[in-house]
Amino acid sequence: MPHNRRYSSSDRDSRSSYQDRYRDRGRRHRHRRSPTYTSSSDRDRDRRGRGHRQEGSYARSRSRSFDNRSAEHRPFDRRYCEGYRRLDQSRDRDRDRERDPRGAAESYYPRDFSPNVYDYRRGRERERDRDESYGRKGSRRKHKRRRRRTRSYSPSSSRSGSRTRALSVRDDEEGHLICRSGDVLQERYEIVSTLGEGTFGRVMQCIDHRRGGAHVALKIIKNVEKYKEAARLEINVLEKINEKDPDNKFLCVQMYDWFDYHGHMCLSFELLALSTFDFLKENNYLPYSIGQVRHMAYQICLAVKFLHDNKLTHTDLKPENILFVNSDFTMSYNVEKKREERTVKSTAIRVVDFGSATFDHEHHSTIVSTRHYRAPEVILELGWSHPCDVWSIGCILFEYYLGFTLFQTHDNREHLAMMERILGPVPSRMIRKTRKQKYFYRGRLDWDESSSAGKYVRENCKPLRRYLLSEAEEHHQLFDLIESMLEYEPSKRLLLADSLKHPFFENGGIAEAAGNKNWEGNRDISR
Repeated sequence: MPHNRRYSSSDRDSRSSYQDRYRDRGRRHRHRRSPTYTSSSDRDRDRRGRGHRQEGSYARSRSRSFDNRSAEHRPFDRRYCEGYRRLDQSRDRDRDRERDPRGAAESYYPRDFSPNVYDYRRGRERERDRDESYGRKGSRRKHKRRRRRTRSYSPSSSRSGSRTRALSVRDDEEGHLICRSGDVLQERYEIVSTLGEGTFGRVMQCIDHRRGGAHVALKIIKNVEKYKEAARLEINVLEKINEKDPDNKFLCVQMYDWFDYHGHMCLSFELLALSTFDFLKENNYLPYSIGQVRHMAYQICLAVKFLHDNKLTHTDLKPENILFVNSDFTMSYNVEKKREERTVKSTAIRVVDFGSATFDHEHHSTIVSTRHYRAPEVILELGWSHPCDVWSIGCILFEYYLGFTLFQTHDNREHLAMMERILGPVPSRMIRKTRKQKYFYRGRLDWDESSSAGKYVRENCKPLRRYLLSEAEEHHQLFDLIESMLEYEPSKRLLLADSLKHPFFENGGIAEAAGNKNWEGNRDISR
């Protein structure tokens, strides 16, 4: 079974009583102003930089978001499984509704939401309260004006037993669709819980009643035009992937369906488990074993090679966008370190998040990829193509092996200094060709070794091979693979077709396992 992320839903038995109370109160308080609540939830988005951190080092927070991404790509920085957060679905809300003198209508939505559908009425409400003589014709005119200015729709008439509630379609102040457990969209998708939230929208766990009650992940995009347009581009990519790989042999996430729900683009996916980053984080950044790294690395290379063969560049590969099919684990106690440690049972993965994926013939934005996985040709604005994905995979494999990020930085100059410290000098050809001459002086990186930043890089970065945890052959083979993926020159960087034939995979028997039809990686737990 997948990692359990289902939250308790609200007591559905109280809905009928709520609707009765609300109907009665609605007659008496028809013009009462709806309150607006503000959200004050904070998330811990920082990652520990173990291995790049020392007691005396100055603090560096890590943001996993894009630094300079273009507007059409920015919303898809962290999606699908990031920032898990529960909706407030407890029965306390029902008790508060009974005690609250303002009535059920005001305590209906959770405090996290900010329903501002009626905010436009504030300026007119006092006049309307003072004017007791407006007639039916004026009321109808006001109703039409109100309908034009809001995105409020009449309640759906579809019901499925006690599962559904007829609600107006409303957005909060940020453009998120206001919904809660038990709501049904398109007479098909019954919302169970929230899986994640990002700038693009929310991902909800739903029951798909047209797929035999299977659980799916439903991505609900904000009703904001730039996010909706980005979602349309992602849908185009996912439809091409489904067309080329109908049997899901190449381990890219499957989109089942998409639809426009009152201005919200909604995408239905197979339900997956934790991301490889979230599992690492919940396991106190304990690295994956060499065998687990080998299996995950082969699957990532296979999936991204499939994209490259179909003239697609993912552009946003990172541990957050590699999801386990099933993140169930076993627990063991480490006597030496005096802590409990988790070991994932199955390392079958899927590649997700195609919101930034770009076809070869499409416009290529100047800046792509999350900072820590960004290739040097992107930093130097030399143009990018498929090799930028290979660089990102090299950074990901290092992180799986050691549990911390290879390039822990937020600054381009410092990023280049880290590269030189770990991989050697930037090639002179790239320096001559780049427009970013401000980072260089007389053909060399303009970097002050004696500065605080220079001291940080010197103390926390070292040549790549010195990060080896063992002198065993398979460990050296892994680092040989990573070195080939972290070549400065894109033209010299390892091709993914060649990576699948690397000795690191051949000695582990992964290629044979991948060809097996019963391979666990092809199992889809949502069916």
